[in-house]
Amino acid sequence: MKKRLGWGFFILILGLAGFAWGQPSGSSWEKLSPQEQQVLKPFKDRWGNLSPDRQERLRKGADRWQKMTPDDRKEAQDRFKRWQDLPPDQRDLIRKRHDEFRRLPSEEQEKIRNRSRWFRELPPERRRELQERWQSLPEPERRELRPQGPKGIPEERRDYFKNWGKGRGKE
Repeated sequence: MKKRLGWGFFILILGLAGFAWGQPSGSSWEKLSPQEQQVLKPFKDRWGNLSPDRQERLRKGADRWQKMTPDDRKEAQDRFKRWQDLPPDQRDLIRKRHDEFRRLPSEEQEKIRNRSRWFRELPPERRRELQERWQSLPEPERRELRPQGPKGIPEERRDYFKNWGKGRGKE
């Protein structure tokens, strides 16, 4: 009985190893469409060394790029140029915050996206005004207004900024 179980286990392991061996390790450069090859040209020499996950993300990015309008592409290039111009420590901080964001529950991520969308859709002069107000706040007040559970909801911060200055001689 033990001998049969031992052989059965051995065959199972061999079967799984064969299955894993036969799994694709990503796609070859030649299997990419001409459009994908054009967009992903900077990765051509190292394509085979990229993980399948990385290849897939790059292919999806190339697909998004191809579907963009010329204006959207220009905007993306400008954002990328700004990213490249950032000092390394600032890029590291942004990466760290992005990683923290990705670890948040999806509901929390959605709240943050909504807040960001709300702010971006404000008229530029209103955004500038809110940024200046934020910068002028003492750090303890900023800390109090940062999202920390229910008291950090956008409506409360909006109300705070709407009434900000009242009673301080700044109306």
